[in-house]
Order: sequence, then C-alpha cells, then structure tokens
Amino acid sequence: MTQSQSIQSIAAEKQFDTVIVGAGSAGLVSALALAEAGKRVIVLEKMAKPGGNSIRASSGMNAAKTVVQEHAGIKDTYESFFEDTYRGGGRKNDVDMLRYFTSHAAEAVDWLKEHGIVLDDLTLTGGMSVKRAHRPSSAPAIGGYLIHHLVDDLTQKQVPILCQTKVMNIMRMESGDFQLIAENQAGDRQTLRSATVILATGGFSASQDLIAYYRPDLLHYRTTNQPGATGDGLRLAQQLGAQLIDMAEVQVHPTVYQDSARTFLIGETVRGEGAILVNHQGSRFVNELATRKEVTAAINAQTPANAFLIFNQALINRVVAVQFYDQIGLVTHGATLAELADQLEIPQAALDTTMATWQTVVHQQHDAEFGRTTGLVDDFATGPFAAIPVAPAVHYTMGGVKVNVETQVLDDQQQPIAGLYAAGETVGGLHGNNRLGGNSIAETVVFGLAAARQIENHQV
Repeated sequence: MTQSQSIQSIAAEKQFDTVIVGAGSAGLVSALALAEAGKRVIVLEKMAKPGGNSIRASSGMNAAKTVVQEHAGIKDTYESFFEDTYRGGGRKNDVDMLRYFTSHAAEAVDWLKEHGIVLDDLTLTGGMSVKRAHRPSSAPAIGGYLIHHLVDDLTQKQVPILCQTKVMNIMRMESGDFQLIAENQAGDRQTLRSATVILATGGFSASQDLIAYYRPDLLHYRTTNQPGATGDGLRLAQQLGAQLIDMAEVQVHPTVYQDSARTFLIGETVRGEGAILVNHQGSRFVNELATRKEVTAAINAQTPANAFLIFNQALINRVVAVQFYDQIGLVTHGATLAELADQLEIPQAALDTTMATWQTVVHQQHDAEFGRTTGLVDDFATGPFAAIPVAPAVHYTMGGVKVNVETQVLDDQQQPIAGLYAAGETVGGLHGNNRLGGNSIAETVVFGLAAARQIENHQV
C-alpha cells in the first residue's frame, strides 16, 4: 500500500510541486487531481492510516441540481441550497465561499463518479429543504467508501502517502519555495521542499487545549472526532502569517451514541428517513430535522440531557447505515412498543401516546406542535420497534484559516500568502456559526478540487 512508505524512502525525492499536509478527503482529492495534472505531489499524514475524520462521515454529500436528483424527481436549485446553508449558519457564512460551494457541488459529485465513487442514493439532512445529501447505495456510509476509493486511486498512480509522519514546521525559503520539516514515529526527520503547500489537517475538536482556550464551556462534552483532529494546520498556517477566523464557533452534534468507549455519530440519515426523538418521559420535544444547534439545545433542556431515536424494523431494512449501527450493537430492539419502553426504562403509556400522535402527524403531513415539515415518511404503525440512545458531543469546528474563494490562505491584511492553500475543516468561514449535515464531505471535495485547480493553473 502507498501509505506504508517510509519517510526515508522519499529522501532522494525531496523536491515536489505540492506537499499536502493531511490525508482526509480534502487532501486526498487534491492529491488525485494534481497527480492527474502531472504534478509531483506527496501527502503527509501524522496518524497511522489515511482518512482523518472524513472516514467517519455517515450522512452524505450535499449538492444541488444533480443528475441523481433529476432521476429521483427532485427539483432543486443552487439558490435554495445557498439559502438553506446561509440560514443554517446564522447568516454568518462567508458569502463568496458559500456561492462557490453551492454552485460547484454538483460538478464535484460528477468528478467523483468519473473516479468510480458513485453517490447514487439521496437522503435528507437537518436544515435542508429537499433531499440533496448524496450517498452510495452500495455502502453503509459515505466516509469509508470515499476514502478507500481515493487511496486506491492514489496507490495506482504511485502518489506517496506517508502516514505516521507529522509536519513540525514550514518555512519560506529565499527562493520562494517552502521548506517542511517532517518527523516520523521513530523521531527521524526529513526536509522536504515544494513550490506550494495545501493544509488539509482538519479541525480541532479533539484538542482539549484549543477547546479550553476558545470554548471552555464545551470541555465536559465527549467528541465524535478521531484523536488526530488537534488543529495542526492552524499552527502551521500561523507560522507563515495566516489569519484565523471564527475560532469560537464549535459545533456540538445532537445525536451521538455514547454508551461505549468510542463514540458513534448517528447521522441525520436516521431522522431524515423518519425517526423521531423522545426523552426519558417518552415524549417528543423538538423538530428532529431542525439545525444541529437547535436540536442540541432541545436535548440539553431535557432531564436527563439525552434522548432516544425511535424507529422500526422497516426503517432498518431500507437504510444501509442503520443496518450498520445494528450490526455493531448500537440498536435496542422491542417486538412491541411495550417491550421497547421496558428496555429503555421509559413510561409505556407516554410512548404509546407519542407514537399515536406521530401517526396522525404523518397521515396529515402536518406537525402542529413542533413544525417538522420534512422526513414525514413513516408512521411506525407496525413493529418490531427499535431505538438508539443519543446525546450531544463536540463534532465540528467552523473556525479556522481564512482563505479566499481560490483557497489561497490570507494574512491579517487580507492578502494571499503566495503558494499556501487550505481546504476542508482547516478552513473557517464557509459554515457560519453552524454546519449543516452533508456539507462537510461536500466542502472537502469542492475545495479540494478548487485548490488543485488553482495550483495547476497558477503554479508559482
């Protein structure tokens, strides 16, 4: 495998067109596009395997006006996608970036398909007005499917992905090129040089130090993130004079399974396909497909501050992602509602009333109490029934490096730092104060491609 190469093995090839720091979706997409353009590129990843947080993504990839939507009879527009995301982000999004993002996501879906990454199914995520989260019908979740395909493609093209290799420092040389000091797990260091650098190291949700500095009120939460999400790219960018923005904007995801050593994000696919949330009193308490910020606040207002996703076997049968959750033991089952209530230790009579009311909501397509207008697809009139216990956890950092639409990193004077690019969660501004589900993977592909195209067309 490409990622098994050692830092010593590339010692004789220290000069590259582009060094990419981070092997999540954004970094791998950039690497593949640059390799296809004939550039000498290398990817450095500090963790033992490629994937970052991208490999954990579950819901899908948002895009508007796609062929998949057209075939499904869904009418969508770039403007609707823009407005949903702008509203969901508290209207604090970088408008130029958002315009580019919403108008280029469909093209990014097509690019993936050209590379054998087929997103041929659709689901609904919170805050979106129509189904625009594209996902593979052949896999339980988009993340692993996407990463494995990208790594395989890069392996075939002999693009080196050096894992367990951390970039310690980036400096500008007199020639204008960058000098990077990289260190492997054994402490061996190598100096690499490149004309351009793409920072794609992800966010900082797994950094207790940065969370404590920017959002100490969130320290009591667990995180959905893999342990490498510690904001390394932000530190490296600052060494070169980069500006950071929106650093206090940290997203807490409302539906995370936490009854185990590892957390499991339960994606909005489950709610988009009809599941409801009930509290320990057996009652609904929120529009389940409101924004993550709103649903998190509603769960935190419950006593205790957690909830249960309720659905039935029919939903499991039609949603591959939920089948995966079931296979790994996250789902509680009950042949009847009474049995499920007993398993969850919630009042049976209250749950019966809640489910009867939900049936009326679905039949009338009207949720008078909570205003849910999407995902009203199943009345759950028949069992067997199922549930997943969930609670909020730190999930995503909307803040990061300031870039322009061309993904060029900007300094404090709003000027591009020549040759320095960033993509993915390393970047701040796109999502405003709240990211909508399905926009993260979309961001990595859209701006991973944008960075590669900028370098291809404007190599310094």
